[in-house]
Amino acid sequence: MDIIEKLQDKNNTAAYRFLLELEAASAKSDELYSYFEKYLELLSHRSSFVRVRGFRMCCAQAQWDSKNKLEHHIDELLTILDDDKPTAVRQCLSALHTAILYKPDLCGRIEEKLRTLNLDKYKESMRPLIENDMEELRKTFV
Repeated sequence: MDIIEKLQDKNNTAAYRFLLELEAASAKSDELYSYFEKYLELLSHRSSFVRVRGFRMCCAQAQWDSKNKLEHHIDELLTILDDDKPTAVRQCLSALHTAILYKPDLCGRIEEKLRTLNLDKYKESMRPLIENDMEELRKTFV
């Protein structure tokens, strides 16, 4: 089974563990950067779990992104922040910290997206959590 198949595993616990392993490997080397386009394709998956995994893996490649793939696809990537699942949005906001660390030029585009997010579709209990995540992300902007 290849990396992309494992990220789409129906056993979400196993797929999540695998994601964590891939993120750890991505922090150490560029060996997974060549899969960037494949991670990007996961953003259109029907499962929010898989979409988030693809997004997180794209962000995890920021350190190695010599070809500026993140910048080139940032608008496509940021569409996940409109996801109907608030937990998906929160995970993606968290993953953006890594992207910004290595790609500070993305801050303007990310801020623009944050300003246009409609949080009204989420339960009142989730909105303050997402707003807090957004504020924490803004603190990292240069």
